[in-house]
Amino acid sequence: MLVSYRWLGDYVNLEGMTPDLLAEKITRSGIEVEAVEWKGDGIKGLVVGHVLECEQHPNADKLNKCLVDLGEEEPVQIICGAPNVAKGQKVAVATVGAVLPGNFKIKKAKLRGEVSNGMICSLQEIGFEGKLVPKNYAEGIFVFPGDAETGTDAIEALMLDDAVLELGLTPNRSDCLSMLGVAYEVAAILDREVNLPEALYENSSEKASDYISVKVEDPSANPLYTAKVIKNVKIGPSPLWMQTKLMNAGIRPHNNVVDVTNFCMLEYGQPLHAFDYDAFGSSEIVVRKAFQDEAIQTLDDQERTLSERHLVITNGSVPAAVAGVMGGADSEVTDQTTTVLLESAYFDGQTVRQASKDLGLRSESSMRFEKGLDPSRVRLASDRAAALLAAYAGGEVLSGTVEQDSLTIEANNVHVSVEKVNNVLGMSISKEEIVDIFRRLGFSTGEADNVLIVTVPSRRGDITIEEDLIEEVARLYGYDNIPSTLPVISSLSTTGLTPYQANRRKVRRFLEGAGLSQAITYSLTNERKVEAFALQKSYQTKLSMPMSEERSILRHSLLPHLADTAAYNLARQADSVALYEVGSVYLSEEEGAKPVEKEHVAGLVTGLWHKQLWQGEKKAADFYVIKGITEGLFSKLDVLDEIEYVQANKKDLHPGRTAEIYFRKKSIGFVGQLHPSYEKELDLNETYVFELDLNALLTVETGGLLYTTIPRYPSVTRDIALVVDQTISSGQLEKVISETGGTLLKEVKVFDVYEGEHVEAGKKSIAFSLTYLNPEQTLTEEEVTNIHQNVLNTLEETYQAKLRH
Repeated sequence: MLVSYRWLGDYVNLEGMTPDLLAEKITRSGIEVEAVEWKGDGIKGLVVGHVLECEQHPNADKLNKCLVDLGEEEPVQIICGAPNVAKGQKVAVATVGAVLPGNFKIKKAKLRGEVSNGMICSLQEIGFEGKLVPKNYAEGIFVFPGDAETGTDAIEALMLDDAVLELGLTPNRSDCLSMLGVAYEVAAILDREVNLPEALYENSSEKASDYISVKVEDPSANPLYTAKVIKNVKIGPSPLWMQTKLMNAGIRPHNNVVDVTNFCMLEYGQPLHAFDYDAFGSSEIVVRKAFQDEAIQTLDDQERTLSERHLVITNGSVPAAVAGVMGGADSEVTDQTTTVLLESAYFDGQTVRQASKDLGLRSESSMRFEKGLDPSRVRLASDRAAALLAAYAGGEVLSGTVEQDSLTIEANNVHVSVEKVNNVLGMSISKEEIVDIFRRLGFSTGEADNVLIVTVPSRRGDITIEEDLIEEVARLYGYDNIPSTLPVISSLSTTGLTPYQANRRKVRRFLEGAGLSQAITYSLTNERKVEAFALQKSYQTKLSMPMSEERSILRHSLLPHLADTAAYNLARQADSVALYEVGSVYLSEEEGAKPVEKEHVAGLVTGLWHKQLWQGEKKAADFYVIKGITEGLFSKLDVLDEIEYVQANKKDLHPGRTAEIYFRKKSIGFVGQLHPSYEKELDLNETYVFELDLNALLTVETGGLLYTTIPRYPSVTRDIALVVDQTISSGQLEKVISETGGTLLKEVKVFDVYEGEHVEAGKKSIAFSLTYLNPEQTLTEEEVTNIHQNVLNTLEETYQAKLRH
């Protein structure tokens, strides 16, 4: 909702309130002001000019030489290229030295040999959006009404000295979809009165009931329909003040009749519609449900097909409007209109919403009906529009209003106690203060048995229960005045993180320190992705009413969406991506059973892992980078010694670059490269991933941190190169070496793997470096030789390993 500060001042005294200060107060009371736009910001030197003479430029076909009175001693010559400039017009002139939007400064210039002392402006050139400019002036300069005073400030005349507050309304505050609704809100905040507009006009001796009748066939969809008839209307532009208010509110002016209906809709929040009575086609209004496949051409010149769910306004035979949404083109007000049939009605919001949704047609009118109207304003808005049509279109309002009324407006009484208000808010507000807040809001208050009985006006349809009243008290009393308190705890020993939380924090900090960025992806996925990368088999948990098929099943793995995120970034030229996510997966052991939520951690790297371009260094991410990240993580959690990597073959992962990870002999995840076909599907480069079961990793007890003394005695290193079958992994050999080497064997490392012409077919050579150390004394050659030989003998017995010579 766009709210003009100057227009708002017509209804409530804003003395002492700047637009920015008012915006802050409104926001603090619960309605967010998303922006404050100063319409004339940066504009100066704009005056109303009177074109005394206008002739074609002697040296240019598309330019005009104008003599313009600016209210000074002598008129000035201005060269203008607008096609609609003419003698006798009152126009907006940017004088020499003026500044227009975009810091565009006006200077004295010479155009094709003729001097130009300023610029005659269009509305677009002084800051109005093109879509809001009246069609008559869309392709040329703007022309003021003839009574505009020459030499006066055009900024003020065009309401460019105004500020527009953009309200971000929540669905429950539909009362503020009108200037009066906002006025009531501001009046409550500032504790001031609301000045209601007058709706005074003289009735003609003729009766409206002699010209029109109203019949409503579905009172539940249209409990109140009113019609007025205004004769002898003269179509023309609406007054300038009305046009500028409409433009500042985001609505394009059309003519005096249409502008009046739009103005009253913005003022009261009640949509109105004006039909051309002579084009309506009958003296009968029938409101009914449309026939199946019935057609209507709406005001946007689109042919629309209706269904039995849509409510239409007809002339007894054919539709003239879709109720609450848009009028029909056949009976719209044109320049030839002389008699106006004015509709003001209360339509069921759900019925209007259904039609708006089915037809793909959302209007200012339908939006208001959908969110809810104040039923007491239906007749008030109609009277206000009739008065304005009489004043600014020369209309004669026929006496009486023709209507069909089955609408019951009942007082909404809500009960609340002072004790309940204070218990909910955690405050101590007196009864007098609470009653005063209700007074400021325009709610009347009574009392019985220490309970306040609050009568809520119909404009506040959002207030139905006591909690709504408590919210009103809180926001008007001031959220800033609600005291802050700390929870009372019995012992400081109960505070702090649990061991699981502390370890999870370690996981996040380590991965971020390793260069990965945290990602948060959807917990919902689709049928195609739900089984991918799952650590364990699970039945699917499907939503009964998903928003879309892409988000219809609870995920079993974090990696599918993490891979999608990497693809999204790569598609936007982020060629190196490193991501991790700590999140939940949802696993079910039985069909239809409630899923168990488990926390996993997953990571992904692709592109360059390390680069120093000035040194010519580049290192692409590979299997050992991602494996190193997991090893660092296990080391941080003090469980690395209990981790085992075993070559694995998993779906959607590279068959030769994947390892399953075991912790205490139980599988807790995997590390590897995405399968090339999966990478191709997502248009990814080589991408390496891991996923771990955090619940299994962080819920087990681990030993405390052990410190060892720095060795006082030298270590002994022996290298061995073993020839084994290609099916035997280095991990299998390393396990045998570590178990056989005993306490003196401190470290085993693989430093070479070779397959080629110097090794027989079906075999490979794996080279290990073994480090022996006795912390109590210097090792002798004999001790090392005996242990080393025992290791070799065990390898030969277990895997037929031979030393390579």
